Amino acid sequence: MSADATPSIARHSLADRVLRRGPLEAVATTIIAAGVVMLMQPFSLTLYSWSFATTLFGTVMFTFVSKVRE
Repeated sequence: MSADATPSIARHSLADRVLRRGPLEAVATTIIAAGVVMLMQPFSLTLYSWSFATTLFGTVMFTFVSKVRE
């Protein structure tokens, strides 16, 4: 028998709690949706100009995040 009878509790670091697939996919999806809204709004040319870059960034982020472990 071992001297330590209590089971070890796995401690998760802050990075393990923050860098999870579910929340990051939600952030990426929100960025994609914001880019689409920016594309479709008729008021600001600046927002329209940045809409493609925003949508592209969200898509690339979603692609990378989908490879992260659950």
